[in-house]
Amino acid sequence: MPAPETNTPSNFIRNIVIEDVKNKKNDGRVHTRFPPEPNGYLHIGHAKAICLDFGLAEEFGGLCNLRFDDTNPIKEEEHYVESIKKDIRWLGFDWQNRLYFASDYFEQLYEFAVKLIKKGKAYVDDLNADQIREYRGTLTEPGKESPYRNRSIEENLDLFARMRAGEFADGTHVLRAKIDMASPNLNMRDPVMYRIRHAHHHRTGDDWCIYPMYDFAHGQSDSIEGITHSLCTIEYEAHRPLYEWYINELEIFPSRQIEFAPLNLNYTVLSKRRLLELVKQGHVNGWDDPRMPTLAGMRRRGYTPASIRNFCDMIGMAKNESTVDLAMLEHSIRDDLNKHALRVMGVLKPLKVVITNYPEGQVEMLDAINNPEDPDAGTRQVPFARELYIDQDDFREDPPKKYFRLFPGNEVRLRYAYFIKCDEVIKDEKTGEITEIRCTYDPETKGGYAPDGRRVKGTIHWVSAQHGVPAEVRLYDHLYTAEYPGQATGDFLDDLNPDSLEVVQAVVEPSLKDASVGQRYQFERTGYFCVDDDTTADKPVFNRTVTLRDTWAKIQKKQ
Repeated sequence: MPAPETNTPSNFIRNIVIEDVKNKKNDGRVHTRFPPEPNGYLHIGHAKAICLDFGLAEEFGGLCNLRFDDTNPIKEEEHYVESIKKDIRWLGFDWQNRLYFASDYFEQLYEFAVKLIKKGKAYVDDLNADQIREYRGTLTEPGKESPYRNRSIEENLDLFARMRAGEFADGTHVLRAKIDMASPNLNMRDPVMYRIRHAHHHRTGDDWCIYPMYDFAHGQSDSIEGITHSLCTIEYEAHRPLYEWYINELEIFPSRQIEFAPLNLNYTVLSKRRLLELVKQGHVNGWDDPRMPTLAGMRRRGYTPASIRNFCDMIGMAKNESTVDLAMLEHSIRDDLNKHALRVMGVLKPLKVVITNYPEGQVEMLDAINNPEDPDAGTRQVPFARELYIDQDDFREDPPKKYFRLFPGNEVRLRYAYFIKCDEVIKDEKTGEITEIRCTYDPETKGGYAPDGRRVKGTIHWVSAQHGVPAEVRLYDHLYTAEYPGQATGDFLDDLNPDSLEVVQAVVEPSLKDASVGQRYQFERTGYFCVDDDTTADKPVFNRTVTLRDTWAKIQKKQ
């Protein structure tokens, strides 16, 4: 198969695949796999791997499997399997009929282990976990051989069969590869292949009480499936000699492991262990909390599949680790929503405005543009009446310099409507809090333009008090205050942002009364918002996806 002619940016992995296809390696096949562990939800770092695995296969006319690495029954659950499948499909990828589990190969993996025992390349060890760690040695000192390393093949076969039969308790025996306890690579110092674990498995039930370690199951599963390019993050580079050792000793299909740098984002934690800690300790409201970097959380917050795929294209593929600015991810979603999100008006912190010279009981329907970036989006009508709500931030009784919004004696433009001028401020007698603004409007300025040519510097949004729809709006911010959570104190929880969520009771224009869950909008002058799952027939709930301010775009312009 010739290399495809595309505009896809090149990277070292793609170049390897191009060369392999050109040289007819594996008959020119390209077959990848995405191998998640079903012990948590997928996050934005996984999205990078998904786009790589499925994207390469698609580009080269190949195949990509979805294979769950379900070799640790203590941490794995079926609902994680379903959430992972949902996330991959949501991103826009499909494994078709190639859904596999490492547990599909338990019998075959067991036979592979037996083969290594028969070759004298594996043995049953009675050392416990602490002893194995002690015997392993250090980066500067070689390991020591286990006193059980030289058991006969017959004894090892017997013990391994009895391990499988359930005769032994957890931790009493392991099966280890017999390689080299003096190897400079610690992964080659007789690594554990199987451990005893009497635990119920989400697919195989109680059929097994021994489970293969990742390093043993991973490469052999790749080989069984005929994976040509096994792509994984850079932390597995030191494991590659072991990956290849198993393949060579078993004389099976030689899948090739290639490592790439994982995604690191500032102001973000991408460790599944730490994400689980956030969930279990109640720092967030579940795996799909919109503050979480999980795909489920990002979907609920309003991120689109296209924005995440575009982000993964932007950051590219490298061998060396680096940290990506979170502003780059936010730029990607802004860029996508700017093109597709409908514009609406929503007042997050309502302040009542009464237009004293507007006829009581009169309602006008004014034309508003749905999306200036999309000529086909058309217009909608919004009701205008005597009583309105504006945002509290759009009024100052004593304004600072260069404040161009509403204040006593000043005139501003109401978006799509009229010029209004502030004449009077009404306050609560007890608290002094401003409760109402009284204004007059110029009926000659309909549509927001004055026939006499006078100009105003401020334009503000509004919602009719009579027609507006009460809504709950959740203003999400970064989950952490530190760019690198935990770097200063050693505990990432110390840097949690206490203001990562603010809930306000807002008023939105009536077109949003029946907004469907997942629908995305731009609240004019405020930000992008998504209808949340908690929406009810009586009250819509909106999550802020991102503000309008795009720091990354400004950075790019300066460069």
